[in-house]
Amino acid sequence: MIPLEPILGVIDAVGMVAFAVSGALAAARKRMDIVGLIMLAAVTGLGGGTVRDVLLGRLPLFWLRAPELLGITTFVAIFVFFAAPRFEVKNQALLWFDALGMAMYAVLGAEIALLAGADAWAATLMGMVTATFGGIFRDVICNEVPLILHREIYALAALAGAGLFIALRLNGVWREPAFLSGMLLAFAIRALAIQRGWSLPAYRERE
Repeated sequence: MIPLEPILGVIDAVGMVAFAVSGALAAARKRMDIVGLIMLAAVTGLGGGTVRDVLLGRLPLFWLRAPELLGITTFVAIFVFFAAPRFEVKNQALLWFDALGMAMYAVLGAEIALLAGADAWAATLMGMVTATFGGIFRDVICNEVPLILHREIYALAALAGAGLFIALRLNGVWREPAFLSGMLLAFAIRALAIQRGWSLPAYRERE
C-alpha cells in the first residue's frame, strides 16, 4: 500500500466524511436502526476506494491498514442518528453531501491511481470509480436506482474533474492547484445539474 501524503490524507478524510454523512442520511430516510446507519455510512464512505484498490491490486485494502477510518464513519453515523431527528431529513441534503464527496474522491482516486503506476486514461477512470461506487452501493442497499444510472449528470462530473486533474498534472501544474481545479470543476458541474435540473437524455421506446 502506497502511503498517502498529508494533503491526500486530508482530502481522503473530508471526502469520506461527506460520503459517510450521505450514507447515514439515506439510512435515516429509510428509517433504519443505528446499526443500519453505521453500516451504510461505512459502505458509502469506503466503498469506492475499496473497488479502486481491488482493481489496482493495492492490497490489503486501505481501511484494513487504517482501522481508524471505520471509527470515523461509525462516529459520523452515530452523530447523524441523534442529530437527524432534530431536522427534516431532506433529499437535497443528501445530494449536496454526495456532490462534495464525489468531487473530492474523483481527484483523490485519480491521484492514487497515478501513484500506483496507472496510465492517464486508467487513472481518470479510477477517479470516477472512487467517486461513484460508494453511492452505488448505498442506493442499491436502500433499494433505489443508483444516481449514476439516472439521467442526472453525476458520473460525467466525476470524469470531468478527474480528467482535468490528470491533464494539469501531466502538463507540469503543481498538485495543489491541480487538485483544486479538478474538485471545483466536478463540484460545479454537479451543483449546476442539481440546481438547474440538467440531465442526460434517457432511452425512449419508439411507438
